[in-house]
Amino acid sequence: MADALGHVHFVAICGTGMGSLAGLLHARGIRVTGSDEGLYPPMSSALEGWGISVEEGFRAEHVTDDPPDLVVVGNAVGPDNSEARAALDEGFRVLSFPDALHELAIAGRHSVVVSGTHGKTTTTALLGSVLVATGREPSLLVGGYCHDFSGSFREGEGEHFVVEGDEYDTAFFDKTPKFLHYGARTAVITSIEFDHADIYRDLEHVKDAFRALVAGMPSDGVLVAAVDHETVRDVVRDAPCRVVGYGLTDVGAPRWRANAVEVMQDGTAFRAQGADGAALDVRVPLLGRFNAENALAALATAEVLGVPAVDVASALARFGGVKRRQEVRGEEAGVLVMDDFAHHPTAVRGTLEALRARHANRRIVAVFEPRTNTSRRAVFQERYVECFDAADRVVVAAAPEGEIYSATGPVTERLSVDRLVSDLRARGIDAVSPGGVDEIVAHLTPRCAPGDVVIVMSNGAFGNIWEKLLGALRSR
Repeated sequence: MADALGHVHFVAICGTGMGSLAGLLHARGIRVTGSDEGLYPPMSSALEGWGISVEEGFRAEHVTDDPPDLVVVGNAVGPDNSEARAALDEGFRVLSFPDALHELAIAGRHSVVVSGTHGKTTTTALLGSVLVATGREPSLLVGGYCHDFSGSFREGEGEHFVVEGDEYDTAFFDKTPKFLHYGARTAVITSIEFDHADIYRDLEHVKDAFRALVAGMPSDGVLVAAVDHETVRDVVRDAPCRVVGYGLTDVGAPRWRANAVEVMQDGTAFRAQGADGAALDVRVPLLGRFNAENALAALATAEVLGVPAVDVASALARFGGVKRRQEVRGEEAGVLVMDDFAHHPTAVRGTLEALRARHANRRIVAVFEPRTNTSRRAVFQERYVECFDAADRVVVAAAPEGEIYSATGPVTERLSVDRLVSDLRARGIDAVSPGGVDEIVAHLTPRCAPGDVVIVMSNGAFGNIWEKLLGALRSR
């Protein structure tokens, strides 16, 4: 089918997965067009660099005036989207992103699906880097910009296709989780917590999605699972295939365990202990215990795929990292400004604890944007209070106004930023909420001192706050 395509149009092309598939098809010589709203880097810059034409805004004429062979619809698109509607009404061939990815890129390969509430992007990138470094020539699609591949996708000649698989729904016309569409032969489950409150009712509802992933595994497949998490153990208990466990503790009798985890100046070191008694020292240029766990997941999976553990450890030490994961955006006036994708309470806590271990003698200023459909709700109102302990100062952006999407019923309670700030202060943490991006920059600029580390945590563009703050510090 892919060989017969002359023109593919992407509706909501700037999503990381959508843009990556667009780039992959463009690299094959297929004509790719697309449209989206709110274009912002890094994907908008990547698409421009690849020479892919992107229209801002959605209009029916984008498909009717230049009929494509295939229309790929992203999961951010609703049933009232003019382009998606026109494509369906005109009888064009329409696929969701996951189905298009499987049909056009994964089918016929050994599908390695990396799933979990936390660590998917980093673990996918780590595993892909290991397979490349050890000569396996994998294909790869990851939800972030990987420095080792200078992008978010790679098409190789080897048998493996490594893909980040999330539990979010597929499209407005298909509400099943995306990771069910990739035909996993090897699957990784890094963690399972309640998230995506816009489509899941509670933790059990989330676990049911992962149970479906497990139930769909072939009998000769392999599940690589973080078995020291109770939720993961519960989900993989009745797996129809072999389960290879890993973890930071002995709980769940893991095949691979990380001992003596130490966060250092240039990354994290640990001792990887195999169930057969074999052990080796591992260093990864990422900070935090959670990144030791991600590296261990990559080690366990690569070994399952036939890579000797000692070769995995060597490759992990050379990992180049992923944009927006503890990324240094710049330093001005002695103030280090960093960017991280953390937004779930567990991720926020892990990021801050990692930075505290790395910068023990520096003041850490955490800037947090509650932007997602989950974080804007009161779901984690109490948990957020407990996840900023490693910061010296917390700046909370005003939550965006407007309707909060929910497929599970009307949203009756929103996150109270004022209450969060008040509760953090009661906990002894210096906390403020100046307002939006410009107000935050104006607040921070005169108050930041040489040696400070400002870590901005958001899953969105956040008004390019990083460059605005660096520019203000430079002018100061």
